[in-house]
Amino acid sequence: MKLYVLSLGAGLLVGVVYSLLNVRSPAPPLVALVGLLGILVGEQIIPIGKQLLGGTAFSAACDKTQATSHLFGQLPGRHAEPQAEETERT
Repeated sequence: MKLYVLSLGAGLLVGVVYSLLNVRSPAPPLVALVGLLGILVGEQIIPIGKQLLGGTAFSAACDKTQATSHLFGQLPGRHAEPQAEETERT
């Protein structure tokens, strides 16, 4: 979560600098971001649908197809434990 807060803070700082310089942000409009979200979700419909037709529960289908990690990326703290186990083994 700390990474997200730092990212938001950095974005706000850049936004203030842009405002002081009277420069428009190169960020895409909201409609483009919604379209990108649609693409990410759309990519998961077929793999999850196949799992659901096979009788798998929705949450299990999402886990099997790794849809959650594909949509949201590496969430803070979610992958910290396996990395810690790998360093302990070496």
